[in-house]
Amino acid sequence: MAKITITDTEGKKLGTTKVQDSVFAVEPNIPVMHLVVRAQLAAQRQGTHNTKTRGQVSGGGRKPYRQKGTGRARQGSIRSPHYKGGGVVFGPHPRSYTLKVNSREIKLALRSALSAKLADGELRVIDDLEFEKPSTKEAVKVLAGLTLEGRVTIVLPDNNINAFLSFRNIPRVRVIAVSESNTRDFLDNGTLVFTTASLKRIEEVLQS
Repeated sequence: MAKITITDTEGKKLGTTKVQDSVFAVEPNIPVMHLVVRAQLAAQRQGTHNTKTRGQVSGGGRKPYRQKGTGRARQGSIRSPHYKGGGVVFGPHPRSYTLKVNSREIKLALRSALSAKLADGELRVIDDLEFEKPSTKEAVKVLAGLTLEGRVTIVLPDNNINAFLSFRNIPRVRVIAVSESNTRDFLDNGTLVFTTASLKRIEEVLQS
């Protein structure tokens, strides 16, 4: 079983915890992680873009000029695509960008992301992150004590509201509940931070 160091909010080592190799020591599957992240980004697209074809633009019921005798090319409507105000050829129309990804692939991508982070030394575990009340000032002190710089993702237990409110306004810090865990947030950072409670919970979910 793999071991992960546990620290307090000042970065002092408190001990280690054993984690399942099936979750934290798998061979990262890059194609699956790529697929899952693509699906996440695609799901954020609204797909409401729309353009009008020549049959949908108003006007153009009469020929702009007679068929013969003008010396110009014949034209049937001023709403043809080459006219100003005409229809759009091959323009975008409403569609869904959803990519189908099954639950086994999602879990494999999460395991791969966690294993890659641990192997690269970018996964940190803190004993606890409890705040008496929301305080961004105290949250900044915690980050300084842990010497965390750059982009950071913090995964908290679902009921840790005060810590969530404390970290959410800090630039370059992404804070999520453990129930919101996803591959993109696990990967899109320099350091991934768990509390012991959130680590235990994600391990339970990914073992099943």
